[in-house]
Parts: sequence; C-alpha cells; structure tokens
Amino acid sequence: MMAKFRRIGVLTSGGDAPGMSACVKAVVNRALDMGLEVVGINGGYKGLIDEDLTPMTHKSVSNVVSYGGTFLYSSRCPEFKTEEGMQAAVATCRKNNIDALVCIGGDGTFRGATDMTRHGFPSVGLPATIDNDITATDYTIGLDTAINSTVNMIDQLRDTCESHERLNVVEVMGRDCGQIALYAAIASGAVAVAVPEVPFDEAAAIEKIKALRAAGKRSMIVVVSEGMFNPDGTPYAETLAKNIARETGIDTKFARFAHIVRGGKPTMKDRTFAAEVAVKAVELLIEGKSNIVMCQIDGEIVSEDINFALIADRMYKNKLKDGDLDAFTKEQIDAMKALSEKRKREIAHLYEVAQNVAF
Repeated sequence: MMAKFRRIGVLTSGGDAPGMSACVKAVVNRALDMGLEVVGINGGYKGLIDEDLTPMTHKSVSNVVSYGGTFLYSSRCPEFKTEEGMQAAVATCRKNNIDALVCIGGDGTFRGATDMTRHGFPSVGLPATIDNDITATDYTIGLDTAINSTVNMIDQLRDTCESHERLNVVEVMGRDCGQIALYAAIASGAVAVAVPEVPFDEAAAIEKIKALRAAGKRSMIVVVSEGMFNPDGTPYAETLAKNIARETGIDTKFARFAHIVRGGKPTMKDRTFAAEVAVKAVELLIEGKSNIVMCQIDGEIVSEDINFALIADRMYKNKLKDGDLDAFTKEQIDAMKALSEKRKREIAHLYEVAQNVAF
C-alpha cells in the first residue's frame, strides 16, 4: 500500500561528505516526479528546530550534483537530543505539513531519524560519511572522494620528498576506521601504514625504513589514521614522525590533512552511489517503509532497520551497552556478528595488501 504523503523534508546532518549534494538532488527529483512536494531543511536537525526551510524544485537542484560538502549545510545539534529540542522539531514538521523525512549522514543522523519516526514522522537514513564507519553497509557516500583527495595530496608531497630525500608522515581522517588510511597507503605506495584496527609494529616499520634508505630509496611516505593514539591519549602520528627522525636520521616531516579531504567535487562513484540510494529511499518511503537505512551489501542496494544498523555498529566497535541486544532475535544477533566479521576481514585484507606493496 502506498503511503499518503504530500510533502517530505530532506536534510544533511553531522560531518559533511562529498556527494551529499548529489544525494539531495536525487531525493528531490525522484520525489517531485512521484508527485510529492519537497522541503529542504537547512543546517540539519538544527534547521528543523529553528524552522529554517526552503521549498525545493527541479530548478533549485539543477546544478548541485558537482558540489562538494552540502548545499543544505550541516551542523552538530546537541539541542536535538533534548526533549525540548525534539518537540520543537516535531512542531516544525506539523506546522509545515511535513509528512516524512529523508536524513542524510552517519550514525548520529540515523538516531535522529529514529527519534522522528517514533514521534510520528516516518524517516529514512542515507549513509554519508567519508569515514565509511557504518558497519551495516559496505560503502558510505564520500569515501571515494576523500581517498582520492588524500592520494592527490600525498602524490604532491612525494614530489618534494623525492627532491629533498625526505620522509613524510601523513595523518588522515577516518575516526576509528582505518579505511581511508589503508586505501590511500596502497594507492600512494606508502612504506608503512598504521590504523587502529591492526596492531602496529613501530620498531619493524623503522627497520624497514632504514633498509629502504640503505637500498637507495630517496622519498618515503608513512600513512597514519587519526584514530591512532599514544597511551596518554595524544595523537600518535606526530610522535611517530619524531621517532622515525630520531632512530633513522632521515629528514622527516609531518602533515595533517584534516578536514581538507572533506571538500572537493565528488567523484563519479560518490555521485552515482548517492543517486542510487536516494532514489531507492524515496520509493521505499512512499511504499510505507520507515526507520530504515539504505545500505550497500556485496554490490546490492538494500534497506536495513536503523536500530539494527546502530547496534551492529556498536557490536563491531566493542561499544555494546547492557540491554542493547535484548530487542533482537538470535538470527538478528548472528547477522550482526557476521557483519562485524566481514568488516574485520576487509580491514585485514587491505592491511595485508598494504604490507605487500610497501616498498
């Protein structure tokens, strides 16, 4: 049975990711073609609280597919986690006849979508985060662009490293997920990579660097995920750079790419994936489905219950709380475990490849 929606809202929330704008465009165009009105919510859930809305038309999204970041803007919104903030968001939806929401972002965005569904506004989450740290999906909007931006900058660093016979330690984004670091290390020919999911043997890496220099290698790159920390909680990458310089005598520099990799024009992969999940999300929403997140599993676009996705993520990250699994069947818990094992295998495989080409 088709849900009787007249108007839906679309928002982007949390950290921005290249491809978010392309995703909004696809949501808007598909919804309009299906006879719905669409309202853009500026600044994520904060815009919902503040009633910062923009009517969307085909014309208003006609050229945004190539935009980096999100033209609807984004923000962190602690107020939305309060009952007062939630009620303000609900009031905005009621006042403006918004029947349902499409929420583009990461796990925090999905929790917000669940809250809105619980308050009577069916919502669908679309995965957009450069970190690719949502366990229930193989891919998230923004990863490919972030990797390509990272590799491009490393390539430029290598030019000057080669000229001056230097080594550069590069810290890249990714939070607790090392995929940006791993893909970038493989693609850029890094001599070592350190990620939070795999124990890093610093002594072995330094010995390898010494051997490579003795063999005549002039320029070297070491990639470190921002999720790597010293025992005292400080970032590890800069410490590693100092240790390498002290132990090897090599002229060693440190670079932190940070938020620059969030920007830039989205790649073809991020634009097309954003369009695929957006179109499917709108169609499922109109069919009456809600409280779901769109995922890619083994190349196929599928939907998954948001609560399942959130708890599966906690399981993989060893952040389960007492009672988190109580609402799920044994089969669902087994499925979560399978997702965790799959992600671990993927990381292990990438790490092995990185080691095999690190020369």
